[in-house]
Amino acid sequence: QVQLRESGGGSVQAGGSLTLSCAATGFTWNMNVVGWYRQAPGKEREIVARLNRDGTTNYADSVKGRFTISRDKTKDTQALQMNALKPEDTGVYYCAAGQTVMDYWGKGTLVTVSA
Repeated sequence: QVQLRESGGGSVQAGGSLTLSCAATGFTWNMNVVGWYRQAPGKEREIVARLNRDGTTNYADSVKGRFTISRDKTKDTQALQMNALKPEDTGVYYCAAGQTVMDYWGKGTLVTVSA
């Protein structure tokens, strides 16, 4: 079993930056893919960024060039650097991980971006 826990959420003004972190505990050795998702108020959860086993990354079009996903396997952590934040980036951000699909999820951390 793997447990994920996010940290780093908060409130920021538009144009600002935040870094979200996610710590994994448990049987983490087979987590080949990691990612970040978000859910805005009244909307469905959507993918923000994904880091694949081969090191390639995928980003939602809305965050390309502004967000960067990274992972430190030695520390079982992953991070999401968010720059040039916009009010539409507001939502609960979840980290996720799995072998090929996202099997494990954190409980989420709230990011609020004010205009």
